[in-house]
Amino acid sequence: MKFAKPLFPAVAALMLGTLGPWSIAADKVQPTAAASALSDGEVKKVDREAGRLTIKHGPLANLDMPPMTMVFRVKEPAMLDQLKEGDKIKFTAEKVNGLYTVTRLEKAQP
Repeated sequence: MKFAKPLFPAVAALMLGTLGPWSIAADKVQPTAAASALSDGEVKKVDREAGRLTIKHGPLANLDMPPMTMVFRVKEPAMLDQLKEGDKIKFTAEKVNGLYTVTRLEKAQP
């Protein structure tokens, strides 16, 4: 059986156990350290109704994004209950269904 060339990179990635920011271990696909690393940020606005958070953040390595201020959706609306403008946070953001989404969040230690 002959495979088309575009299939080879995907097959090689599977054989090597890597898929971009994901790795395969024990028959499960898991995010690598880069995808799950926490970034520093400061809360600029909390929009509970829309489920959004405006964050002034440092570089987001997993998204190859420079420092800036931008709006993110949050994975769980309850994440917003603990936050107010000016809070320093550590967070992980990922692109979920085409939208930048905070998937993990914790207040930074003073």
